[in-house]
Amino acid sequence: MGLALWVSLAAAIGAAGRYSLDVTVQRRHSSVLPWGTFIVNATGSFALGLVTGLATHHGLGGRWAAILGIGLLGGYTTWSTFMWESFTLTEQRRLGAAVANISGSLAVGLCAAAAGLALAHL
Repeated sequence: MGLALWVSLAAAIGAAGRYSLDVTVQRRHSSVLPWGTFIVNATGSFALGLVTGLATHHGLGGRWAAILGIGLLGGYTTWSTFMWESFTLTEQRRLGAAVANISGSLAVGLCAAAAGLALAHL
């Protein structure tokens, strides 16, 4: 099976995982903030940092890095939903929530990616 097919299959698994986790988290939190997307992107950032570290420092091959990073985690994380939800909060004039979502997501995402990369260095 070619690499493109493996990446596609992994992306499908990632997207299904994203949807399931997002729905589960949102059901448990009746907040205006999109906690499901926040959790998905934070955990995906951590995992992508880990995959990157394993690829660059521990010999995880390019094929596996592509399947896991581009496929699985590319399908799992969701920049577009994050932006859409932030835009929707702005349209609803919930500017504080929009700013919290944007700044919190970016800060936590960067820290999570750094933590994943640091873990791979151990």
